Amino acid sequence: MGSAADGRIVECVPNVSEGRDPQVVEALLGAVRGTRGATLLDASSDPSHHRTVITFAGPPEAVEEAAVHLAREAAVRIDLTRHRGEHPRMGAVDVIPLIPLRGVTVEEAVALSRRVGERVWAEAGIPVFLYEKSATAPHRANLADIRRGQFEGMAAKVLEPEWEPDFGGRRIHPTAGVVAVGCRAPLVAFNANLSTPDVAVASRIAKAVRASSGGLPCVKALGVRLEERDLAQVSMNLTDFAVTSLRTVLDAVRAEAEKEGVRVVGTEIVGLVPAAALGPEEGRDLRLEAFDADRQVLERRLG
Repeated sequence: MGSAADGRIVECVPNVSEGRDPQVVEALLGAVRGTRGATLLDASSDPSHHRTVITFAGPPEAVEEAAVHLAREAAVRIDLTRHRGEHPRMGAVDVIPLIPLRGVTVEEAVALSRRVGERVWAEAGIPVFLYEKSATAPHRANLADIRRGQFEGMAAKVLEPEWEPDFGGRRIHPTAGVVAVGCRAPLVAFNANLSTPDVAVASRIAKAVRASSGGLPCVKALGVRLEERDLAQVSMNLTDFAVTSLRTVLDAVRAEAEKEGVRVVGTEIVGLVPAAALGPEEGRDLRLEAFDADRQVLERRLG
């Protein structure tokens, strides 16, 4: 098995549908920690979203093993028939992105995603869609299109001619659903918290700024309610921060919020962020809440 010392590093950022039970989260993290060669870099749980974003890295062989171990653990421990959260989801492990960072080509990362997908189906029993750069058809590239209908609608969706999973046939796992696996570019998960609990306001702002509604390119957004904080949030993914920066999207959200008569009271980055996305000031003007550059800047964690 290779090691990070040989220069090959892949980042993996699985999103799991558990954000409230620390024992379950710890068991999932243990699957990563117990994999030789894989380094756990970060884990961020959100009880309102009922979701945990896990980040680990290592040589491709180690990342493959850790991803499969994690999927097996999630299939045993997470029951989506009892799961309710603000974030859309279709699987116990909802998505397994693979990001080539160093010494690994996109083509090699796509091949890795196929191996992971085959093994997740064979060893965890969870059907798999390949997405983003690994997609086997254009309509499968966008994660939101695959996830549409969520867990509750997926059993019917996979019966449609164009939506048979790439691995696993036309039946979903009864409690773990399905999962998307694929090679993608680095993205930034960036949220803006509003001075209102009204999720309809957040949803209108999200619609105004997201690319699919004619807003900013490379921005995905939705409005959610954070029950524990009694506020609404615009939850976003920036799929290419070189095209649309954090500053640009925050300015747009602030402008839309002003139209609604509300304010942005704080922002947050979920998981790790490339240094280039923050700029030389490391996001000091973004009103980031509880941001720790030593813990959350990807390059620092990789050493």
